[in-house]
Amino acid sequence: MPIRYFLKQLLMPPGVLLLLLLAGWWLRRRWPRTATGCFVLGFAGLWLMSLPVTVEWSARLLEREPALAEAHWPELAQQAEAIVVLGGGRERDDPAWGGDQPASTALERLRYAARLAKASGLPVLTSGGLHFDQPPSEAALMAQVMARDHGVVVRWQEGGSRTTWENATHSADLLRQAGITRVVLVTQAWHMPRARWCFEQQGLQVRAAPVGFLGVAGDRPGGGWLPEGKALWQSTQLLNEAIGLLAYPMFYGQAASE
Repeated sequence: MPIRYFLKQLLMPPGVLLLLLLAGWWLRRRWPRTATGCFVLGFAGLWLMSLPVTVEWSARLLEREPALAEAHWPELAQQAEAIVVLGGGRERDDPAWGGDQPASTALERLRYAARLAKASGLPVLTSGGLHFDQPPSEAALMAQVMARDHGVVVRWQEGGSRTTWENATHSADLLRQAGITRVVLVTQAWHMPRARWCFEQQGLQVRAAPVGFLGVAGDRPGGGWLPEGKALWQSTQLLNEAIGLLAYPMFYGQAASE
């Protein structure tokens, strides 16, 4: 896990862009043209990825599923048999809460899943494993928040997954034991295409319930052309998702057909 983590941080922005800037400085005397190219690529990459308009345009390419209209929430009970909400990270040792808590992305998913559960009466499964092999699992943390903050008791906890593919395979195992084949899937709008593909490869029928859309027009001074730290983080998330969307069929397509 540590090697995989460090490689990902170095090969994905902003790590790889900072390495390009460092290479430009290091090579400036011996290979000035190569140094200039490294510097331009690194600087341009950081600049573009920090623009809110880049986030907006990129997200629109990934956010293919429309939002689930509130008027249709009660109808979910006729379309599915359970709600599956995917983990979105964990914050360690938050002193305000006296322990670990789901990250902001996960909290957004939980709030939406709780509203859907109350409107439809469907049971809920939380899915998310350990971070760096340290308990508690994301699934357990999410179940605690659902019960404590939203009054929704989670029926199943899938706490062994580390990837979206494992979210799907492990959750499908639990649901099949209960005879469930139709689910409402809750995750970020930009993550939904890959998540839906993974769950459908397990033979589940998926009703998408995306949340947290990024491909919406912002109302910022400068029209979104001024760099923001948040936009850089969001651009990194979107790039990671685009790579995953392309790579998953290659890595897992054969496993799904067997």
